[in-house]
Amino acid sequence: MTATLTHTEENYLKAIYKANEKTKEAVSTNMIAQYMNTSPASVTDMMKKLSTKGLIIYERYKGSRLSSEGSKSATSVIRKHRLWETFLVQKLGFSWEKVHDIAEELEHIHSEELINRLDDYLGFPKYDPHGDPIPSADGKFTLREQIIVSQLNIGEVGVLVGVKNHETSFLDHLNKCHISLGTSIAILDKSSFDKSLQVHIDNDHQILLTHEVSKNLLVRKS
Repeated sequence: MTATLTHTEENYLKAIYKANEKTKEAVSTNMIAQYMNTSPASVTDMMKKLSTKGLIIYERYKGSRLSSEGSKSATSVIRKHRLWETFLVQKLGFSWEKVHDIAEELEHIHSEELINRLDDYLGFPKYDPHGDPIPSADGKFTLREQIIVSQLNIGEVGVLVGVKNHETSFLDHLNKCHISLGTSIAILDKSSFDKSLQVHIDNDHQILLTHEVSKNLLVRKS
């Protein structure tokens, strides 16, 4: 078993995991620096440290990828983060735009028994309040068919199941548009100029979704 990691080490492992979800390859030092909002030199120092602990496979000039043990540690942090977000929304009444920063602190609690009991208390949820899959105790994710809303054709309808952007400003914008998980989005028209979408929300009102917004909305075809 890996020794208890520092908060910073866990954050780096999580950053590599999330970056790798996009690249599917070794993650560059510059990409990790962007995720962590730090300098490439600081990243290099941490990569050497994590490599020594057997948590990553680091090759100079090529990048970093998680080892099997590193992947387990990153998945554990992600599991805790998403379970805490779910708890905050479902049991304490927080709105989805307010839970990320709180969960960032709670995800570093190391009690496995506490997290397993939390999972049981919540009824073993498969997805968090932003629609992201919650890893099970053995590190497995429940995946589903979903597409970006802009992939729908005119006349098609999708139900919002997730968002790719968790920033408070973005979620606040969705709140103002009366868009949340479970919202029905019907495509009325598409602009070839700026890729904006004219949509019908919950058969109630029409709005214009910019490309910046629509590229972050994940839906299941209705």
